[in-house]
Amino acid sequence: MVSPVGTSIQRSSIRPLLDLSDAAIHGNFEERDPTILLPNQSDDISHLSLDIGGSLIKLIYFSRHEDFLVNDKRNKSSPILGGRLHFIKFETHKINECLEFIRSKQLHIGDGDNAVIKVTGGGAYKFADLFKEKLGVSIEKEDEIDCLVTGANFLLQAIRHEAFTHREGHKEFVQIDHNELYPYLLVNIGSGVSMMKVDGDRKFQRVNGTNVGGGTYWGLGKLLTKCNSFDELLELSQKGDSRSVDMLVGDIYGGLDYSKIGLSAATIASSFGKVISEDKEIEDYRPEDISLSLLRMISYNIGQISYLTALQLGIKRIFFGGYFIRGHAYTMDTISFAIQFWSKGGAEAMFLRHEGFLGALGAFMSNNKHGLDHLMVHQLVERFPMGAPYTGGKIHGPALGNLSEKISWMEKFVQKGTQITDPVPMASPRTTGLGGFEAPSSKGDILRSDESNLNVGVLHLVPSLEVFPLLANPKSYEPNTIDLADPNELEYWFTVLSEHLPDLVDKAVASEGGTDDARRRGDAFARAFSAHLARLMEEPAAYGKLGLANLLELREECLREFNFFDAYRTIKQRENEASLAVLPDLLLELDSMNEETRLLTLIEGVLAANIFDWGSSACVDLYHKGTIIEIYRMSRKKMQRPWRVDDFDAFRERMGFGAHKRALLFVDNSGADVILGMLPLARELLRRGTEVVLVANSLPALNDVTAVELPKIVAEAAKHCDILRGAAEAGGLLVDAMNNILEVSRQKLPSTPLMVVGNGCGSPCIDLRQVSSDLAAVAKDADLVILEGMGRALHTNYNARFKCDTLKLAMVKNQRLAEKLIKGNIYDCVCRYEPLR
Repeated sequence: MVSPVGTSIQRSSIRPLLDLSDAAIHGNFEERDPTILLPNQSDDISHLSLDIGGSLIKLIYFSRHEDFLVNDKRNKSSPILGGRLHFIKFETHKINECLEFIRSKQLHIGDGDNAVIKVTGGGAYKFADLFKEKLGVSIEKEDEIDCLVTGANFLLQAIRHEAFTHREGHKEFVQIDHNELYPYLLVNIGSGVSMMKVDGDRKFQRVNGTNVGGGTYWGLGKLLTKCNSFDELLELSQKGDSRSVDMLVGDIYGGLDYSKIGLSAATIASSFGKVISEDKEIEDYRPEDISLSLLRMISYNIGQISYLTALQLGIKRIFFGGYFIRGHAYTMDTISFAIQFWSKGGAEAMFLRHEGFLGALGAFMSNNKHGLDHLMVHQLVERFPMGAPYTGGKIHGPALGNLSEKISWMEKFVQKGTQITDPVPMASPRTTGLGGFEAPSSKGDILRSDESNLNVGVLHLVPSLEVFPLLANPKSYEPNTIDLADPNELEYWFTVLSEHLPDLVDKAVASEGGTDDARRRGDAFARAFSAHLARLMEEPAAYGKLGLANLLELREECLREFNFFDAYRTIKQRENEASLAVLPDLLLELDSMNEETRLLTLIEGVLAANIFDWGSSACVDLYHKGTIIEIYRMSRKKMQRPWRVDDFDAFRERMGFGAHKRALLFVDNSGADVILGMLPLARELLRRGTEVVLVANSLPALNDVTAVELPKIVAEAAKHCDILRGAAEAGGLLVDAMNNILEVSRQKLPSTPLMVVGNGCGSPCIDLRQVSSDLAAVAKDADLVILEGMGRALHTNYNARFKCDTLKLAMVKNQRLAEKLIKGNIYDCVCRYEPLR
């Protein structure tokens, strides 16, 4: 779901919010949360809520991280507060583990002797005295249905990839326009079924229901199969074939369809109908077949009643949730089939990734200090840290307190050959055939007790993120160019990332001095990222809609999770020094050319220098064949037009003195790429009277240059160039570096400023739906955008359209990408100019 720019989640309220005044993203610090400083936030706020059901406890808490200090030469050391929503589950019969988790993290502290925790579900009554005895807190009970609706409303408006359809084992995420969300039908399937028509925030009514629900399935299943748990019953259904007990249309009509009324021979005519004509006892039927028949019977009927209710009310969208579903693929398939069958394809069942947390989230929202009233879609970032710290109880592993415990936990499970339950893959239920007329194809022995748990990450609240204002159509914008829905593409890119992993681990460990601790963290990172890849290979939609950019960002997040904050630090420093050493000669060479020749040489230089990319295996191989300068010169010599995508002539015609007021240059790699490629191009634009903003990563990713590193690079370059010096001074970049710069002539210094801004991200790619407020601010006056590099111009944004002139520059360093995107070969170049029309 993409919310239109400027649309916020409105709630009628006079409640105090989290104090977000003067909040700032600290993108240049050592964690891609991104972390937020809340300087005016009081410390006495407790943000915790629970949904205590018969089997599971769902817990949500908001954390303000104060466990590390930032040391930066430009800033005094100060605690950085990061706001995160954590989603956790415990087994209800292990409630003491839940209470210990709350106590250990002091989640109940904050309101003194009058501490109150918001709780919904039946356990709000059952365990009230236990909470008072163990934690000294009171429970404030919240209405279940009110919480469910409130939680659903928040998720559907705040999470981009929240809603999905599920057909034949395949998830497909649905983009929902915020303005078209209401009304919708929310079908909650617990013991019974309640159907709510939701018309807006806190505007809903129960319009229908049925007493045939999850309790019916469990109750009859227990009687007929002797199963002792809901999960055991579901697991039986995985191996069932209901044709042994269900009467099909074909059984009545000699194996033929009843085509006159549109019924196929495989359609169930009567659930358990075949039992009537057979002289058998219950012991003669397989429990697996009985369980599957029950599951189909109840799911199909719920689907039918839901659709007819929606039809009667004129509602187009139907969302399903509740204990009965629990992310179980076959259950979702059967409900989806029923909706499709009765609507004749006119409607689809939709499900929610966080559906297990609707009640807990609604209870959280009922807290008058939750602070989520006006958050917008682009201000929430979901991260997927490795497993145990955010789960609890036997089902999901222990609750871990720090990185050392996490590494020990992983090592223990790996050594014992035990599966890590989150997010390492387990057998996944899938189906064949439309809606479940055929038996499930997966015969695995392991059923996730709550599969949807694996699809839930940690929500980071980042008020300073904004939508890039120059996107032509933010609503339809899709950053990813590579479609990983194609299994072949998915397997290829997973293989690329897996093969690159050992080299990345070596670089990461070396960046930390090669200590024993660094090697241990490196091994843990490799296991963790491999586990993520395996999980996503098994179920590509596990973490939401999957694109190549998401995979690359996940890798960087995983590195930071194990305290590797800049794996290529040493390499970047070495390459920067080598490139700065030859920059003066390059500038002299450029200045000797006429304007037309110089512009072409500059674009050639950008493309040639873009060869330096440690994220490309082809580039890594080149590093063993020569020095940086040798490789750069070789690359420049090979620059022959026409390039594979060559719009240079159109770009040259548009250029001239004052052709553009302000240009945003999205830079890529450190070293020759930025110093010998993009910086000379920036200098040319300054010379022509165009303000230049260098846009760089806020956090390290591979060998990409960061916004923290760029001012020093510019200061060094300015020692040898009056144009850069004057522009850097005008842009405020030399304030801290004045004592390090040699005195040079100040004659004819331009007043046109050169600025640097962080983009708000720490990935080789960029999603322009979530950029820093600083970038959004400077973009409003820009009329030229230059995207450079594979990550920002090819892997993402190659098809993006903007409200201004755009130039996309990159050398393709991957053969498969070259073939797919530009029908070319490795080392082909892209110079794609898209003027504002």
